[in-house]
Amino acid sequence: MNEKVSALLNDQINKEFYSAYLYLDMANFYTRKGLDGFANWYEIQAKEEQDHAMLMYRYLQNNDETVTLEAIAKPDKTFESLMDPLKAGFEHEKYVTSLINNIYAAASKENDYRTVQFLDWFVKEQGEEEKNAMDLINKMELFGDDTRSLYMLNNELAARVYSAPSLTL
Repeated sequence: MNEKVSALLNDQINKEFYSAYLYLDMANFYTRKGLDGFANWYEIQAKEEQDHAMLMYRYLQNNDETVTLEAIAKPDKTFESLMDPLKAGFEHEKYVTSLINNIYAAASKENDYRTVQFLDWFVKEQGEEEKNAMDLINKMELFGDDTRSLYMLNNELAARVYSAPSLTL
């Protein structure tokens, strides 16, 4: 594996764990607001990000690459309104998409087709993540000001269950 591609994947592991921290922080915000469904949604998001990090971790190990774990930064966002975490989550997913795209481009440039194939799943996943984040924003814009509708949306989000990724290495 190319040294630059390996370094980018190592860095992405840290960024995925940071994403988990960020989503746990968002879950914490919603728990304090009494919205356990929103908290559940972001707790599941955090688990997904941890899984993404572990997939990359295993991929590097399976390719005889050294995994270097770095310190995970403390989330630096402050949330005031119920919409703030939703918008921050969407922006964060767009950022993660750009990071995955950069790794994909580097692997393509180096003719590292195994890594390109590995990253195909992440490219698709990021499309889903951005759509899910935007859907939450749209629902909140439609229903968030009405307490009964907010209650129903909270219940919808509470019903979300965790499903581990099916990517095999």
